[in-house]
Amino acid sequence: MVDFENVALWTTVATWVLAVGTLVVLYWQTRQAGQLHSSNAVIELRDRFDLPRMRRLRRQTSERLLRNEEADIANLEVPIFFELIGAQTKRKILDEEMVWEAFGGWITSYYHAMRKPVDRIRLLREAAHDPLLFGKFEWLNDRIVALDRKALGDEYSSSVAAFEDSGLLLRRESLLDPE
Repeated sequence: MVDFENVALWTTVATWVLAVGTLVVLYWQTRQAGQLHSSNAVIELRDRFDLPRMRRLRRQTSERLLRNEEADIANLEVPIFFELIGAQTKRKILDEEMVWEAFGGWITSYYHAMRKPVDRIRLLREAAHDPLLFGKFEWLNDRIVALDRKALGDEYSSSVAAFEDSGLLLRRESLLDPE
């Protein structure tokens, strides 16, 4: 004799297991698709960062920053580029660690140069009467610094001191050819 109560119970349990399993697989697939999209977007942004026009802008901006020309940055496209990356990263459209891997050194170098020895970001905010100007660039720099600290551990402070003294990346940027 068939026990219909047990059959119904096991059918219900199997249905729930199947439903939960399906949801887990869908969640995993959605996460994978999001990571793939973020990866492709970061790769595309790196490609744009290396286009001849952007290389010229990076060279011009780094030259002016290295000469400590107070507020005169002929073109703000480099910090605006990082502002947009910061906005997308903060909204979790771009993966933070992928951005760190692809742009980390540039973000911290340009941000540091925009802040010291002359605080150009503050000057630009005051001139535009916009305290939020380059806020996502600032947020992104803080996130990159946090990831650097995590990766370097105890070596972080000596690494930062060497970085701040050298300006190596900006000097390399000032020598870029547009290709």
